[in-house]
Amino acid sequence: MIGQVIAAVAGTIGFSVLYSVPRAYYPYCGLTGGAGWLLYCLLLPVCPPPEATLLAAMLVVALSRILAVKERCPVTIFLISGIFPLVPGGGVYWTAYYIVTGDVEQAAKTGFAALKVAVSIVLAIVFVFQLPQKLFGHGKSDRR
Repeated sequence: MIGQVIAAVAGTIGFSVLYSVPRAYYPYCGLTGGAGWLLYCLLLPVCPPPEATLLAAMLVVALSRILAVKERCPVTIFLISGIFPLVPGGGVYWTAYYIVTGDVEQAAKTGFAALKVAVSIVLAIVFVFQLPQKLFGHGKSDRR
C-alpha cells in the first residue's frame, strides 16, 4: 500500500506539472492526492468501491479547501490534480475494451461500476462545497 500511495503522490504532482500549477504548490497537490488514495486503500477492504471513493474524495475536497485558504489561492489548484488518483480510468478503459470485443454484458458491468465511482466523486465535491467556508479557514472574511 505504501508503494501505491507514493505512486499517487507522484502521479498527482505529475498532473500538477501538466496543468501548470505553480511549483510552490506541488507538495500540497501531492499531499492531497496521496491522502485521498491512502484513505481509499484503507476503506476498500471494509466497504464497496463507490463508498470508499466517496469518502476519499470528500477528504480530497476538504484538504483542497483548507489548503486554498492557507495559501490564498483557488481551490481548483489542489482539487483537480488531487482527485486524479480516484478517477475510474481503468473502468472506463475496460468498458471500451469490452464494447469493442463485443462482450456487451461485461461492458455493462464495468461501465456501471465506473459510473458509480464517477458519481461518488461528483457527490463528494458537491457535499463538501456546501459546507460553510469558515469551517476551512480562520473564519475571517476578506470582503470589504
